[in-house]
Amino acid sequence: MTTTTADFLATVPLFGGLDREELDRFAELTREKSYPRGSVILFEHDPGDSLFVVRSGRVKVVLVGEDGREVILGVLGVGEHFGELSLIDDRPRSAHVIAMDDADLLVLRREDFRKRVESSPAVAWSLLSELSRRLRQADEKIGGLVLLDVPGRIARLLLDLAEEAGSATIDKVLTHQTIAQMIGASRETVSRAMKEFQDANWITVEHRRITLADRAALEQRAQARL
Repeated sequence: MTTTTADFLATVPLFGGLDREELDRFAELTREKSYPRGSVILFEHDPGDSLFVVRSGRVKVVLVGEDGREVILGVLGVGEHFGELSLIDDRPRSAHVIAMDDADLLVLRREDFRKRVESSPAVAWSLLSELSRRLRQADEKIGGLVLLDVPGRIARLLLDLAEEAGSATIDKVLTHQTIAQMIGASRETVSRAMKEFQDANWITVEHRRITLADRAALEQRAQARL
């Protein structure tokens, strides 16, 4: 079990730069938990005492307004993680995390993670690099919400997801409702824009898998229109 977990951790960006000995140490400290589809993994304002890594399935990070409206901050798949901020600042969780599918997660307690960080500069550097990447993504997302219309936001989102997947085909299955909640728009508006993208042959959709057919056109559409 430890060997298998260490092999998996080697594929996670946060741990990818570590040597085998360090990966084995982390693997010994993790425990696996399973969550059925639709279950809440974390509530906003819960104590932030653990790091979670998605081993199978998908989860969504969401904010819920007083009116019940849900805004999706991110959809995380295999190898992605959440909860790293609370490992550093000891503050409560900043959002809900909900299982979109049946999901298996690796859980690493704050105390154990901190001990490894304090004893290994490589771990600390990996954490800083990952936080820097997340901050850049957040800056880009904020800029897109401010400067782009809805089709532009969708184009930007699709390009970003394809880049994450390292392929023209986005590996995360997304409904129009999910896309709408990710970019702050209505499902109807998203559906119209997606149809326009398909009619223009910018994207293809098969079994809810979105493939970018004309990346250049999407890049142009994702430019701010001031």
